[in-house]
Amino acid sequence: MIPRRMCTRMQTHISHRPAPLRNTGSHQSPSSTRLLTIPTAFASQPTSRRPLLKLLGGGLMAGALSLQGRSVGAAASVPTTAESILEDPQFPAEFPFRADAFERYDEGSDSSFYASPRFVTHIDDAAIQALTDYYSEVFPPSGSKDKALLDICSSWISHYPKDYSAGKISGLGMNEEELARNPILTDFAVKDLNEDPVLPYPDSTFDVVTNAVSVDYLTKPMEVFKEMHRVLKPGGLAVMSFSNRCFPTKAVSIWTSTGDLDHVWIVGSYFHYAGGFDAPAAKEITKKGLLGQKGDPMYVVYARKQAI
Repeated sequence: MIPRRMCTRMQTHISHRPAPLRNTGSHQSPSSTRLLTIPTAFASQPTSRRPLLKLLGGGLMAGALSLQGRSVGAAASVPTTAESILEDPQFPAEFPFRADAFERYDEGSDSSFYASPRFVTHIDDAAIQALTDYYSEVFPPSGSKDKALLDICSSWISHYPKDYSAGKISGLGMNEEELARNPILTDFAVKDLNEDPVLPYPDSTFDVVTNAVSVDYLTKPMEVFKEMHRVLKPGGLAVMSFSNRCFPTKAVSIWTSTGDLDHVWIVGSYFHYAGGFDAPAAKEITKKGLLGQKGDPMYVVYARKQAI
């Protein structure tokens, strides 16, 4: 089973979701994440048919916009961090991305693509632990019967703290078998948010909404973020986490054409233009090894629904 590819620009490795384009016959256990080298030409296919995001304007943007050195590849006099990206994001007055920014190399049915269950992890163990630790810091105390959480784009594992419980923990994803295997969920629903972005929950239901390493697959992010706002309680928290891993044929063009720090700005813009959220913030939560080496990078962009 082939894991999914790195999503950053000019990368030539793959990691995570199985690709339908190749079949090696090998097996990958749920706890492993194997990197494979692939030809550069193949890795560039998802972006070769469309222009890259131009940080000085044009490309997939509707109008001229400068991130002023915030891109991973852009020159800057001071090193840029994920945290600093949204401290002064300089969001334009209007949503800056054209419709084709959310096109994908593979526009085939997502329901068909995810029909077969895949009990694999999407990021390495250190990144999983980093996300779990972050959730431990920001979630309501475990056992709070009056609290409700929602994990969208969910699967067989949500990376929530071990034995975490609340009055309601809902999961919404693409595969029933995967969701049924998720031990943290009290209930789940199967839905393709790219087909219909309406969340099947009443207004002001949840204290927390999470999305782990799947924001890059949303083709209607504005609609989904507005729905997250609707189902959150006033003051509720939305946490979007991501790495540089994705299945590139299913990730949207603006994601595969840009780098990690650009992704921070992009997700922050979703919160900003959806409306009704406090100013979004970002944090890099990547864990380092004993010798200072990094594994899969891990970022969170988060915001709270404005209190009434």
